[in-house]
Formats: sequence, C-alpha cells, structure tokens
Amino acid sequence: MSSDVRFTDFKSDKQPTWCPGCGDFGTMNGMMKALAETGNDPDNTFIVAGIGCSGKIGTYMHSYALHGVHGRALPVGIGVKMANPDLEVMVSGGDGDGYSIGAGHFIHAVRRNVDMSYVVMDNRIYGLTKGQASPTSREDFETSTSPDGPNQPPVNPKALALASGATFIAQSFSSNAQRHAEIVKEAVEHDGFGFVNVYSPCVTFNDVDTYDYFRDAIVDLDETDHDPSDRDQAKDKILESDKEYMGVLYQDEDSVPFEEREGVEGSMAEIPDGAPEGAMDLVREFY
Repeated sequence: MSSDVRFTDFKSDKQPTWCPGCGDFGTMNGMMKALAETGNDPDNTFIVAGIGCSGKIGTYMHSYALHGVHGRALPVGIGVKMANPDLEVMVSGGDGDGYSIGAGHFIHAVRRNVDMSYVVMDNRIYGLTKGQASPTSREDFETSTSPDGPNQPPVNPKALALASGATFIAQSFSSNAQRHAEIVKEAVEHDGFGFVNVYSPCVTFNDVDTYDYFRDAIVDLDETDHDPSDRDQAKDKILESDKEYMGVLYQDEDSVPFEEREGVEGSMAEIPDGAPEGAMDLVREFY
C-alpha cells in the first residue's frame, strides 16, 4: 500500500479503442482514482475482465490483469484472491457478460462475500457485437435483432444481489466523475464483496439510455434520507422501477469476508523448495 500513488499510475501505454464518448472511459477513470485513493498501487492490484467492450479494460490499466472468457471473470477473480489475499482484486464486466451467461457466477460470488470489488458497466445493450438487446434492456427496446423489443422484463441486478445475500450494493453514473470515484472507493474499502452497477452509456448503439436521459433521471441517494444499513429501505429503492438511483443502496457494516471467516491467509505463490513428500509417487500412479 502506498500514499504516493496517483490514479495516472494505473494508466497503461495502450490507447483505448472504445468509441469516442463511450461511458467506459469515465468508468475506468473512476476505478483508477478509487484504487489510488485507497492506497493501492499497480504492483498490488489485479484486474480481471470479461468479454465485451468492457473486457478490454485490463489492457488499458497498468496492473496485473487477465482477460477471461465470456461470463467467467468472477470465478477467476475469486481464485486470484484466494491464492493471494494480500492482492487488491477488482473484477470488471458488462451487463451482457455479467447478467447473462455470467449470472450464475454472479449469484455465487455475491453469497460467498469474498473481499473484492465488482464493477459492471451497464449500457443496457450489447455493444461489441453491434447492438443486440442485453439482459438489462427495456422490454420495448428495439434493435436490429429484436425489432419489436425483447418482450421480457429486464434483469434487476441489484435485486438479484440483495436476494443472494449481498453485503454491499451500489450504483453510479460514469459521467459524474467525482461521485462515481467515491462510490467505487467505498466498494473497495468494504469488508466483503463490493458490487457497483455503473450506468455507462453506449453512444453508438443505444439512443434511449443516453447521458441526457441519466442526467435527468438519476436521484443521488446522498441527497435523500436513505439509510444504506436498512435492508428494507434498500429493498424498496431497488424495486422502484420508475427511479434511477446513484449511491450506496445497501451496506452491511458487520460483513465478514469469506477469507476471514474461513481462515484463508498468506500467499499460495510462496511455495517452499522441492516437491511435497509423496508427490512424485502420486504423479507416477496416474501418469
């Protein structure tokens, strides 16, 4: 940990290929600021990304990183954290990656409550594959592959997280740089699984859920009397279908991370010299 790290230290020398104006630029900048402001540095940080536009983020950030397969970023992140609990692990993904093929992993990552953060860039569309409806698209959202809309209600990832036993649920907006960085920072500092759903508009394929729409629709929970420690209040806010909230919706201040609960400590990378006793006999038996 270091107090001398700046968020620019997390920038790699690779230039992003996202579309100009993509919300993922702001999302990534907030992630880097949050990591720097919590005293982390690139040498102590591991970024795991999934598939989609958001999957490129590990290339654009200067840290340890892995670009996983579709929907499988969370189990990789959990494996990294279990192998070395001293690392700051942050998983990033998109709504298609995390709430479709990755939905099963999302549920189990939430309930395990490993001490890591999960930042999802939710643009309510599949961007990389050129504009199909995603799990969070509106029921009447028209695309080239669903001209009449998907005709099914969108997934509510916050409700899914709450029902799965989440200890930290938040939502942010990539265009509000200061608040977004603050919210991700709170997720990083949380003792347990810090989940942040980020409104990250797709300027190329989604002309409905735009920057202007979110600016007009978003209600900042910091400007209300919301108590994030009150699960019932959180549930009511999460299930309000006509409101777009920003801020920490729910946080269990008594959360105990999986590693602490199960006594996981020390890096598995620190393997003593020589094979364990009997290891070669086991290898010969099967090979």
